[in-house]
Amino acid sequence: MTDPMVSTDWLLARLDDPSIRIFDASWFMPGSVRDPDKEYAAGHIPGAARYDIDALSDHDSALPHMLAPPSDFAIAMRRRGIEPASSVIVYDSEGLFSAPRAWWTLRAMGHAAAFVLDGGLPRWTSEGHPVETGWRQPRHGEFKAHPREDLVEDMDGVLAALVDDERQVVDARPSPRFRGEAPEPRPGLRGGHMPEAINVPWSTVVEKGSLLPAERLREIFEAAGVDLERPVVTTCGSGISACVLALALARLGSDSVAVYDGSWSEWGSRSDTPVVTGP
Repeated sequence: MTDPMVSTDWLLARLDDPSIRIFDASWFMPGSVRDPDKEYAAGHIPGAARYDIDALSDHDSALPHMLAPPSDFAIAMRRRGIEPASSVIVYDSEGLFSAPRAWWTLRAMGHAAAFVLDGGLPRWTSEGHPVETGWRQPRHGEFKAHPREDLVEDMDGVLAALVDDERQVVDARPSPRFRGEAPEPRPGLRGGHMPEAINVPWSTVVEKGSLLPAERLREIFEAAGVDLERPVVTTCGSGISACVLALALARLGSDSVAVYDGSWSEWGSRSDTPVVTGP
């Protein structure tokens, strides 16, 4: 499978396949009144376990949902029944928003067989497919982490990329936030963007909960000024929607797009990082 997405029909035909593991990776923006755990218990795809992005993060970091230490992540995945040979399908209750973060994390931990359900839970339920309630506790698996450093970038790496003619930094935040015209959802962050960063809002690559076809994705990235033949580092507010862009670039054949894990939650909170406003 070369595409990072799977269809609802594909998954429906494989619900009883023991090599398939499914995760509900729903997550909501700060301030939301929705509770992803309660929504999971009220109805999820049969066999799906809960993937809590915040719980499965580095709790020693002050930044939101940073990658967990590989050993901790491996233990959590074993408790959720993931085997080295498992094909992991992740989805969310928005259609396509937070699931790519789980997809990217699994790949960053060395599990290549990770895919996102196109349309997520909304499409699944709209098509009349079955759901189950309650809380599922799968049997233990034997997951092992083999971190891929090429998929993760830190602040120093981004600083280097901004002055590197080879790499490009692509920001997934909405354009008003990128330009510094709208406030960040997290308090205490400066407005604006990194010098030389390119803005491709994540919502422009998604339509009705689906990732756009490759042809349209290519048009969007190229129109924004992204050279698809050069390496890319994606960033956003806190490392969630940056993974949507990484997913879109994976559909275009870019297997090693790095995500700046700290994103604007780190960059915008500091006084020693360069920030510009406007286009």
